[in-house]
Amino acid sequence: MSQFYIKQEKIKFKHIDYAGIVFYPRFMEMINDLVEDWFEEALDRPFSRMHETNGIPTVDLKVQFKAPARLGEILTKKLWVKELRNSSILCGFQFVKDKDTTVLEGEVTLVNVKIAENRNEIKSEAFSEVMKDRIRMYQL
Repeated sequence: MSQFYIKQEKIKFKHIDYAGIVFYPRFMEMINDLVEDWFEEALDRPFSRMHETNGIPTVDLKVQFKAPARLGEILTKKLWVKELRNSSILCGFQFVKDKDTTVLEGEVTLVNVKIAENRNEIKSEAFSEVMKDRIRMYQL
């Protein structure tokens, strides 16, 4: 059964700019937080353990801004898998406020990598079958 990974986030003062709306780089941080939470809470692969020997860098990011978000509003952040490849994932995401107003949407490509012990070399590495099974639960 496929599903969305969903988190909510309240817009705080730290997120907004002089115009009173979320400053666009804060949205990039929110996207990264969503990915990090998904890996920890849904895939049982927290960054704190993963980054000892591996990583999951973003290699492509597409975002479309649809509506502003303001201080105090609650965003519902959704993430799903559009395509699972051998060592990468194409995820879709959408942030919604007021139940039906899309604030932003887009795609992010993440690559599973192995990091050398000396931290000087990074190479893509296939996901394990266990991890692929966990990821597939979010493939729509």
